[in-house]
Amino acid sequence: MLKQADLLVVGAGILGTGHALQALRSGYSVILSEKDNAPQEATVRNFGQAVISGLSRGKWKQYGLDSLALYQEIQAEFDLGIRNNGSYYIASNADELQLIEELYAINVQDNYRCQLLNKAECLQRFATLRPEYCLAALYFPLELSIEPRTMIHRLLVYLQKKYPDTFQYLPNTSICACTPVNGGAMAETTKGEKLKASKIIICSGSEFRLLYPEIFRNSNLVVSKLQMMQTYPLPGVHLPGNILTGLSIRRYESFQQCPSWAKKDDAVYDPKLLDYGIHILFKQALDGSIIIGDSHEYAPASAVEQLGFDVHTEINELMLNEAQRILQLPDWRMQKYWNGFYSQVKGADMFHLQVDENIQILTGIGGKGMTSGLGLAGHNITQTFA
Repeated sequence: MLKQADLLVVGAGILGTGHALQALRSGYSVILSEKDNAPQEATVRNFGQAVISGLSRGKWKQYGLDSLALYQEIQAEFDLGIRNNGSYYIASNADELQLIEELYAINVQDNYRCQLLNKAECLQRFATLRPEYCLAALYFPLELSIEPRTMIHRLLVYLQKKYPDTFQYLPNTSICACTPVNGGAMAETTKGEKLKASKIIICSGSEFRLLYPEIFRNSNLVVSKLQMMQTYPLPGVHLPGNILTGLSIRRYESFQQCPSWAKKDDAVYDPKLLDYGIHILFKQALDGSIIIGDSHEYAPASAVEQLGFDVHTEINELMLNEAQRILQLPDWRMQKYWNGFYSQVKGADMFHLQVDENIQILTGIGGKGMTSGLGLAGHNITQTFA
């Protein structure tokens, strides 16, 4: 049976579901297809936070602010499991202290709420923080903690309840071909079903084989492989917000706009931490366990298999050793280790290609999906239906 809508979105990760959400809010009918029984990739395997403070000034920060507002609007109406915990960047040396002070000045100028905390204030808020690590912190109170393994499923339920007449969600539906037709486009599934829409937006993450493999193979897209871990629940341990650390300060793009960025001395860290793109973050989950991450290894879209599926012990040990230098927890045993994979583009901030007048690909936004995907989707829906 032919299914029809104003918009077909391919891929139900946060970027694809974000496009469905924004189109529905604008009054369009939407079909959202997902190749798996439920989203399985980067959207459910990430750290789980909306950190606008880590984004560069300009459009990405605005996408993040728009996403933040929409998360809060939906959470007030339907429980997505989102918590307004705030984010803390902990400086461990003079270089990092200078950078958080400069980022504070930037955000004050941008009217984005933040607060500098001295060492005593940090230790008062975080009983588990090692005094010898912390000099000061930069606190962003508006930022969110998100449960990545459950949030996207809750968001899909919300869309089905909120828009029963204009939203069709099709899990276990792999799109293998998209072709232009008069006044729109047609998609074909691997089961031989036909889906027709005025517009098709492909948000396929790091899935490069089903649709337009030649385009992806010849692109500047790369895939990043992350490693993360999670402790057992820790009764009596309370982290009142997301903790980002000195290596995060050295990695996040917002700090690259600071005057002192080029002067920082990276030699104070084990070079292997930098080689593996490790920066240490802590987030307490709803069950009291603590998620710790993460690392970054890269391969081109044409050779993703180079990354493999193994969880590397050396990387986990490097992360754990650095984590233990920052926090003092009563139990460092891990209940889970996992990999995540996301795509990004060398030399650009996203992969956005108009394949045909009514068919486009949008992917490769790096690790910014949970923070800014909803805002980016809203902007793109406006442009697509202009």
